[in-house]
Amino acid sequence: MKIAISAHGVEANSLLDMRFGRCKYFQIHNTDGGEIKVLENNGQFSGGGAGIAAAQQVLDENVDVIITGSLGPNAFEIIDKSGIKVYKCESIAVSSVLKKFGKGELKELTQSGPAHHGI
Repeated sequence: MKIAISAHGVEANSLLDMRFGRCKYFQIHNTDGGEIKVLENNGQFSGGGAGIAAAQQVLDENVDVIITGSLGPNAFEIIDKSGIKVYKCESIAVSSVLKKFGKGELKELTQSGPAHHGI
């Protein structure tokens, strides 16, 4: 399973970034092989449409799950249509996020957060 996590940094002890479209990095963890791929978020510097750019970048990685703080309406719509499940987590170390997910302790996001309009 490939899990994408919005993150402030590239290390396992980096904190989850509560922002999806404007996070600095996406850490993609493959639970089957243990590989970790880190991508700089293409949407973080967009004047607008950051969530759309970030959502497309993550979808291009063929992830099964996304874990973040919240999704704006545009990113939520794109990801929801793709069938990828999204889970909400507080800003804790990515390694702890993965443990919580493995224990089934994260809540699925079933609706978008507010629009941010370039913030």
